[in-house]
Amino acid sequence: MRLTTRSNLAIRTLMFCAVNDGRIVRKHEIADLCNASENHLAQVINTLAQKGFLDTQRGRCGGLRLARPMHRISVGAVLRAFEAGVPFAECFDPETSTCPLSAACRFRHALQTALDAFYAALDPVTLADLVTDNCALEALLRLPGTATVPPCPGRPMPEPAP
Repeated sequence: MRLTTRSNLAIRTLMFCAVNDGRIVRKHEIADLCNASENHLAQVINTLAQKGFLDTQRGRCGGLRLARPMHRISVGAVLRAFEAGVPFAECFDPETSTCPLSAACRFRHALQTALDAFYAALDPVTLADLVTDNCALEALLRLPGTATVPPCPGRPMPEPAP
């Protein structure tokens, strides 16, 4: 099994926004740090916004941020949003399938069971599970000037605001 590039970019984009929570980020910042084409990323961001995972703002001070708390974004739901239109195998799309074995094949059922198990394993995983206390990810994706959130080893606790 292999995820589409769009699904992979969607998860990277959400992790980037989560690490830089509280700040509006720009598409070019994500593209630079996540090794992605801005044009391809624009399509992914559009879908994430349409599906309610991101809020976007146009204009000079525009950008994007998470549309809901990261603990309410399921990895399974994100992947479904991007993979649902792509049949897992030819026989999963009865309108375009040319497989001569469809009427007698048990392989499709086995694949469907595996796909259901795949999503069942990812549905309870949240964006927060991917980024919280992930110091290595934070070091890769944190933008300068964005407040850090403890507890990563070796990072001092922030001073409380006066």
